[in-house]
Amino acid sequence: MDGWLLKYIYLHLPAFKSRNFRLFFSGQILSLSGTFMTQVTISWLIYNLTNSAWLLGLNGFLQFLPTLILTPFSGVLCDRWSRRNLLMLVQILGIIVSFTLTTLTFLGFIDYRLLMIVAILGGFLKGLDMPVRSAIVIETVDDRADLGNAIALYSAILSSSMLIGPAIGGMLLATVGAKYCFLYDSLSYIIALLTLAAMRLAPTPKSNVSYDDIWQKLQQGFSYVYTVLPIRVILLLLALNGLTGMSYMALLPIFAADILKGDGGTMGLLTAASSVGSLLACVYLSLRRQVLGLEPLIALSLVIIGIGLIAFALSRELWLSVLIIVVIGGSGMLQVSGGNTIIQTLVEDDKRGRVMSFYTLAVIGMQPLGSLLAGSMAQYIGATNTIVACGVICFAESVWFSRQLPILSDYIRSKINSTKNLSKSGVL
Repeated sequence: MDGWLLKYIYLHLPAFKSRNFRLFFSGQILSLSGTFMTQVTISWLIYNLTNSAWLLGLNGFLQFLPTLILTPFSGVLCDRWSRRNLLMLVQILGIIVSFTLTTLTFLGFIDYRLLMIVAILGGFLKGLDMPVRSAIVIETVDDRADLGNAIALYSAILSSSMLIGPAIGGMLLATVGAKYCFLYDSLSYIIALLTLAAMRLAPTPKSNVSYDDIWQKLQQGFSYVYTVLPIRVILLLLALNGLTGMSYMALLPIFAADILKGDGGTMGLLTAASSVGSLLACVYLSLRRQVLGLEPLIALSLVIIGIGLIAFALSRELWLSVLIIVVIGGSGMLQVSGGNTIIQTLVEDDKRGRVMSFYTLAVIGMQPLGSLLAGSMAQYIGATNTIVACGVICFAESVWFSRQLPILSDYIRSKINSTKNLSKSGVL
């Protein structure tokens, strides 16, 4: 039975055949679940301590601002240095920050200013590790043909973490309190560090990177992204989605506490609902073998997100709001992971780290501006009207992206055919 099960898994999820990927998957799903648990807990505590929509938006802005600044530089570093060593360094720094927060919380020294400082430090760590984590995926698979499956499963790591973290966090908040949420995060960093240390990767050549060289590499990466049409269009779309389509996440505490009349468990349920949809989308993408055809799926997901945001803003029933968030989360993951798969398939290996840093910048880097904008708008026009406006903007984005589809599909088809020809000729 076990042998049959392994054969079934390896047939449909071939990335798991690689020992390094299995270690990477298990360690990161625990570490990231702790990270997302901490994010949700901090947002909930800040709103409960201050009852301010603007401070809630400001927290989201400060949390992701360091990511916006550091991500491009992290991409340069992971193209030149050992990606595993960089990830291990981030895990060590994360342990220090998380254990400090845990200790202060257990001692009762906690207020919204301290929480915002921790959010900023977490943003620094995220800005350092997200491009590296995306770029290292290719090193964890033994067969390059398994890369597409590994990318989809990496997206599943993010989705599962966003599901496990807030779900457990909501239960802990409603029972034993926020301090145990932070303790879980601290312990998860240790597990991730151990799994990274156990991976057997090919050594990365060491290189001295000067200040001028970093700027030159950044310019080369930006020029490459701007020149390659599919990458440019997808990154711009993801940036717009981070500004509007994801901004509802910053306002979830308001919907949980004031509109749906719930508690910390309600907050955890809403956040976990988004991850359920994301996980379902990842299952679909992990079983999909073709890159071509993802681009119209991305366009459709934009329409669904727009409808979902408007419906969520108008809902006053918890069960309906949860169902809508599942749909929004799944559509968002189809867009983000579909874009990731297209980019990783097309990008040149020597520019992968830099391009993935721009990808991270588009997906995560625009969220601080979106959070600040959503919090500011909610302070003056209300959370409901703010989310409705975001939904309308998503419709406009879908119209723009749909007009790019013919050119985008032709380019992707051309690149895939070119790669197949090179492979048959023995060049690859």
